Amino acid sequence: MRGGWTINPRHPKGKAMQIRPFAALRPVPASAARVAAPPYDVVDAAEARALAEGNPLSFLHVSRAEIDLPPQTDPYSPVVYARAAENLRALERNGTLIREAVPALYVYRQCMGTHEQRGVVACLHTADYERNRIRKHEKTRQDKEDDRVRHTLALRANSGPVFLMYRDTPILDRLVTDIERQAPLHDFVAPDGIVHTVWRAGDAEALVRAFDAVPLTYIADGHHRAAAAARAAAELRKRDAADPGIAEAEWFMAVLFPAGQLRILPYNRLVRDLNGMTPAAFLDAVRERFRVGEHASPAPERACRVSMFLEGRWYGLSWELPPGTDPVRALDVSHLQENLLDPVLGIRDPRTDKRIEFVGGIRGTHELERRVSEGRSAVAFSMYPVVPEQVMAVSDASQIMPPKSTWFEPKLRSGLLVHTF
Repeated sequence: MRGGWTINPRHPKGKAMQIRPFAALRPVPASAARVAAPPYDVVDAAEARALAEGNPLSFLHVSRAEIDLPPQTDPYSPVVYARAAENLRALERNGTLIREAVPALYVYRQCMGTHEQRGVVACLHTADYERNRIRKHEKTRQDKEDDRVRHTLALRANSGPVFLMYRDTPILDRLVTDIERQAPLHDFVAPDGIVHTVWRAGDAEALVRAFDAVPLTYIADGHHRAAAAARAAAELRKRDAADPGIAEAEWFMAVLFPAGQLRILPYNRLVRDLNGMTPAAFLDAVRERFRVGEHASPAPERACRVSMFLEGRWYGLSWELPPGTDPVRALDVSHLQENLLDPVLGIRDPRTDKRIEFVGGIRGTHELERRVSEGRSAVAFSMYPVVPEQVMAVSDASQIMPPKSTWFEPKLRSGLLVHTF
């Protein structure tokens, strides 16, 4: 077959990105809603325990297995990874998860209010990740990478998909629309009101051929999962070159979405104090660097605009970008950091400074007002969201997005499809 099943996956001359079906583990339809869980990295241990309470089928018992151990357990302890593997096997033994008889591709649609996005679930090859055909915009943390490598090797599975995007391709849109006319495998409403629907593609070959027109994909979310997949495959090769699972381990599960369907919410900023200034002095300093309007909307209406909440009032900050500005410096979060957070408020490194907090736009601007009004922060900044094309431009330039600059929503649910090796 074409498109990555039987070709040498490390052949350097191939121009198309490699994609192939896989024989997924998936829930029986009656259990899908109970199995499906938020990604491991959007909930902490306490939140995971609360979400999985009374639900032994929740995939959080696999992705955050420390919830089944005493609260003081180190989440990076070997016992946690062993429990995760046992919990996955238990879901197979009791018939909650079943194995597909033949490899397949899938379509995964999410509906959040009036917003819909639909992606193709497939396996991609770690060689394309290493060759930068799967492009990145974020630095990974060693401890988080190490955690997912150990988790992947303990399970011998990709428990959660990498969230990828690609520039829109009409033929793929048409094929996906045709698949949606079939009866779904899963169709349910999650507790947060988001509708999740999964179809098995009847003609995987047609989808694979269509992806020949997609030379590059871009990580929207899941940088640590992608890096861990590549490292886990390398670790298996190092441990035992004869391991029969090595060839399959070099493929990892992803959901590929057309960028035009994706929605990025803003990632807003809160700063605890005004760096020793009075509110009036701070406002004067801001006026020296930005055009400042009063009675602004809490949510800016376009790029090169930030709404600032100070002493119970919203102000509008605006500026113009010169043509040809570097794709990272062109981002609103970069401009705010370079022209206000650093020189005025003394936030030198937003990755490490404890005086700054980040709030996903899913919480709304009322959350910013509440925290400032309660005295937890002195000032809040409501951002205009970046768009997928900006993320791809940064990736194409081999640059890194500033920290906490994208919040993709809705999130992919884990447990609906699992790739094993």
